[in-house]
Amino acid sequence: QVQLVESGGGLVQAGGSLRLSCAASGRTFSTYHMGWFRQAPGKEREFVAAIDWSGRSTKYADSVKGRFTISRDNAKNTVYLQMNSLKPEDTAVYYCAADPNLWIRATMSNKYNYWGQGTQVTVSS
Repeated sequence: QVQLVESGGGLVQAGGSLRLSCAASGRTFSTYHMGWFRQAPGKEREFVAAIDWSGRSTKYADSVKGRFTISRDNAKNTVYLQMNSLKPEDTAVYYCAADPNLWIRATMSNKYNYWGQGTQVTVSS
């Protein structure tokens, strides 16, 4: 069992930056692929970024490429999402997720086994 706790959300002006963190419990964190997803009011949860267990491979949604960076520190059992050049359309609850099993499934929210409680990101115009 893995427990995930997100932090770092908040209110920021357009063009600003935030760094989200996701702290994981358990000794198996370093074996899991990790992902970030987001859900805006009235919309479905969508893929944002993913990182493989080693940190060597990443995936990004087209909408965040070049602005967001996912990284991980396996020694600290933590995954990060650095968000730069934020836009109002980035406003959403951001969720950390673990263990889609296969890397090919890393963009699919329904393949993840563990989820955090979410952290709100609000970008004002």
